[in-house]
Amino acid sequence: MESLTLYGRAFGPGALPLLRRHEKRCIREDLADFLEAWYSPSPVVEVHSSGSTGAPKALLAEKERMRASARMTLSFLGLQKGDSALLCMPLRYIGAKMMVVRALEGGLDLWCEEPSGHPLRGLKEPPRFLAMTPAQAVSSLEDAHEAALLRGTGQLILGGSAISAELARSLRSFPHHVWSTYGMTETLSHIALRRLSGPQASEWYTPFAGVGLRLTEEGCLAILAPSMCDKEIVTNDLAELDAEGRFRILGRRDNVINSGGIKLHIEELEETLALPRPFWITSVPDAHFGEAVCLLVEGKAPDLAPYFARLHPYARPKRVFFVEKLPLTGSGKPDRATARALARRLMEEAPASPAGIGPLCADAPAGRNHAAEAPRSAPPLPGRDRQKTQEEHDEGSRHA
Repeated sequence: MESLTLYGRAFGPGALPLLRRHEKRCIREDLADFLEAWYSPSPVVEVHSSGSTGAPKALLAEKERMRASARMTLSFLGLQKGDSALLCMPLRYIGAKMMVVRALEGGLDLWCEEPSGHPLRGLKEPPRFLAMTPAQAVSSLEDAHEAALLRGTGQLILGGSAISAELARSLRSFPHHVWSTYGMTETLSHIALRRLSGPQASEWYTPFAGVGLRLTEEGCLAILAPSMCDKEIVTNDLAELDAEGRFRILGRRDNVINSGGIKLHIEELEETLALPRPFWITSVPDAHFGEAVCLLVEGKAPDLAPYFARLHPYARPKRVFFVEKLPLTGSGKPDRATARALARRLMEEAPASPAGIGPLCADAPAGRNHAAEAPRSAPPLPGRDRQKTQEEHDEGSRHA
């Protein structure tokens, strides 16, 4: 039976008692628990979804399919037996579990650090292969020692949440390979990568060999990856496909605000707004336009005027609320459903125009489509609706 190489030493099923006595909790508990399940006779292991679009759920993943997924990543990145790989994410999630499976399948030398915002702090040399979240990368770049280790990593993959424009700019100058991953628990981690570093940096994801893609009538990405899952997976990600079979993500179908027939992609608004403190865009009901853009900001109010100037006037938030803490899922992703409910509750509780809360921008005239008032000099609307005419907006609102 396969053995795991950990810090240069092989551990097979019979060595689990040794791991249980290891000084690092992430090894003696989390890693040992996963290996016990992996080495068991059962053909499946339990994994949990992240909960970014609803309540986290338990799924049973076939070990053979996990091995197939691992081989795809190993091949794509050109990883070889003996290459070091750092595990620094919680093992309850598929991304961390797959790091262990890649080490098992490819004979990689696994290193383990406790999941934290600074997983590189205790290292003296960079690993050959590293998977981490964008938040961990941002924190690591703030420390000179950690940033140097990050830049020295041969293959760095980032997943679990979106890559901000600021982080992408920081990573573009890295001398080695940095990738953004695309995937989910149901596809057993990623099925496509896009380059973030060097002249090959792109917003387009390249799928692994054997992965089929198409767009649904609603424009959502559908994935057929027979090596990883039995059936086609239809996502809520609005996407665009190019002639080479690559794709780029426009936003989430459930993260679209339909305001007066104009469809505003929440992720694009957030990327353009780029406030210096934690914030999220959500929506609240609007009597005239159905939905209106709402901004939730964590902490005290920054001067929002220069940031709002980056947005088209009719994409600017009509309501702004300052909250003590933004809601997160268990995996640290934005809890969009809770944020939407919070905004609606605050809107119901807030006076008509309180100081610091409530409508920051005047609503557009009643009964009129946003596009009718848009000045020519304003920044363009985000998303695929930016070129629509007035008639197209009206037509779109009838079929929304």
